[in-house]
Amino acid sequence: MTTVEKIAVFPGSFDPMTTGHLDMLRRAMPLFDKIVVAVGINTGKRCFQPLDDRIGNIRRAVADLQRVDVCSYDCLTTDLCRKLGARFILRGVRDNADFEYERKIADINRLVAPDIETVILLATPEQATVSSTMVRELSSFGHDVSQWLA
Repeated sequence: MTTVEKIAVFPGSFDPMTTGHLDMLRRAMPLFDKIVVAVGINTGKRCFQPLDDRIGNIRRAVADLQRVDVCSYDCLTTDLCRKLGARFILRGVRDNADFEYERKIADINRLVAPDIETVILLATPEQATVSSTMVRELSSFGHDVSQWLA
């Protein structure tokens, strides 16, 4: 009997990748054979870190995770999933607002690609307040944010 490899895409801007992202990724590892951290390219968004820096930082952060790859992409997440043979999109939520946003995206993705399932993990209480937005904001005012960087 042939088994199909369970591949998940973990998409985001990861600008920057936080301890919350890394915690989510580590907790998802037992669920999948492989996880691809996919850094979205959004030319209309001014980024905190250049794309190459983000990818390098993520690769360093996941160096000990054998079944994790990192790539960038500039297409629909579902199109990337098909290209990579991934049947799952991994997303994390911290609160109700995140959940409602992610549910809407999952619903649209299901319409576009019914063969690709979104898996949502809840943030741990310790990581629920950590966000890239918070890290960028604190950093812009000169605060040390190293404790929240992956």
